[in-house]
Amino acid sequence: MQDYGKIIFKIDQVLEEKNISKNKLEKEAKLQRTQLNSYCNNKVKRLDLETIAKICHVLDCRIEDIMEYKR
Repeated sequence: MQDYGKIIFKIDQVLEEKNISKNKLEKEAKLQRTQLNSYCNNKVKRLDLETIAKICHVLDCRIEDIMEYKR
């Protein structure tokens, strides 16, 4: 099986830098806590573009601030 690398979420890091709680992000982005935790804990198998957009909007950041590709 070929290793294509992986996408790493850095949402917790951005939350800490901006001093925003997960509760605030959850409420303002209208996400379920389990969904947010899946992203924060890198357990997501398929990305939802609307969810990514909501997170970026609430955190006032770019996609590359919350995600990175590692080989």
